[in-house]
Amino acid sequence: MAMAKLAALILLLAFVTVSTLATTALASQYQLEANRYGPGSLKSYQCSSECARRCKQTQYKKPCLFFCNKCCTKCLCVPPGYYGNKGVCPCYNNWKTKRGGPKCP
Repeated sequence: MAMAKLAALILLLAFVTVSTLATTALASQYQLEANRYGPGSLKSYQCSSECARRCKQTQYKKPCLFFCNKCCTKCLCVPPGYYGNKGVCPCYNNWKTKRGGPKCP
């Protein structure tokens, strides 16, 4: 009975240790992503390559590249992925057209 409790305690401690290490690793990965894509993370000369990546899968490449480059030049960031994820870059996310729609792709 005492051995079973000791084994359960050791197993619980191992689980807590592993989950703590995993959480720390994920937090550091998020920090790296935020630094890579967050506000001011780019230089203006990097905008064209990042916008090419962002607009790669759209069927409307020309307008996507135009507006992405315009937004990148102003905000100095382009969100990760091909679509969405705009929360990483608030300036890019919050810039609206006259009608209130999103300006940046």
